[in-house]
Amino acid sequence: MKTRITELFGIRHPIIQGGMHYVGYAELASAVSNAGGLGIITGLTQGTPEALAREIARCHDMTDKPFGVNLTFLPAFQEPPYPEYIDAIIQGGIRIVETAGRNPEAHLPRMKAAGIRVIHKCTSVRHSLKAEKIGCDAVSVDGFECGGHPGEDDVPNMILLPRAAESLKIPFVASGGMADARSLVAALALGAEGMNMGTRFMATKEAPIHENVKQALVAADELATRLIMRPIRNTERVLDNKAVDEILRLETEKGSGIGIMDIRHLVAGAENRKVLQEGMMDNAAWSCGMVCGLIHDVPSVKELIDRIMAEAEALIRGRLEGLLAA
Repeated sequence: MKTRITELFGIRHPIIQGGMHYVGYAELASAVSNAGGLGIITGLTQGTPEALAREIARCHDMTDKPFGVNLTFLPAFQEPPYPEYIDAIIQGGIRIVETAGRNPEAHLPRMKAAGIRVIHKCTSVRHSLKAEKIGCDAVSVDGFECGGHPGEDDVPNMILLPRAAESLKIPFVASGGMADARSLVAALALGAEGMNMGTRFMATKEAPIHENVKQALVAADELATRLIMRPIRNTERVLDNKAVDEILRLETEKGSGIGIMDIRHLVAGAENRKVLQEGMMDNAAWSCGMVCGLIHDVPSVKELIDRIMAEAEALIRGRLEGLLAA
């Protein structure tokens, strides 16, 4: 399948594996790229710029296909050394960067000078237009369904994607609610040039996370996620667990007076890592999209991508063309 996204990034299939904290390591990124998609290493997950450089080198050893690095600019208890992370990206020969969170404009000149193509995650049309204006090459448009941070507008993809198509000149991919061939065909019909999957790729054999997490995704339905941190306008969609119950209890108890420090112990990276890497499922809140309701197995990455592309072609050539013939 050829779209503006496959052409821009030099990939075979219009499927991107988005950056995910404590999930985006070389094992998953290389598997996605080897299967024809675009794998993404999560930069800040590596801990230091030096560790990111080692992870990039490790991924190069595992694939000769294009892969990228995610850099997320979000409110943090201590700001990471972003210039040094960008050094590691450039020196590692990376030519694709997925940015997310705050405006990446201050860092774009260095990346663009190094020949890096930048795709920025956006949760609204206005932010997508800003990304286009400052020079991003593409955007990932995240609907309200997405895991992690969906923004504060609460607009689902059935509205957000066609609005983006009406407004943008640069190509964009759909993110949030993407799981299978139906997702891809729908995204293309709504104006996207491909799709970004996060939660779905967590439930694959190569995802370097605990089996408890993968089985929780298979067991979950579309009602299994909840929204936290709404009172502090840093909304996050997470899978329901005991830590989430406690966060919501504190939010109710403290009301508008709640601050991030009140819940830090339930959302901070160290506890999140215990969930994803050690399978301690109630230790912390962890990002998960509503798409968990569409996850029913744990295939290999190649099996998943091959299935999506084969079924997408069958949908387009069979069902959709068949409807016209009728």
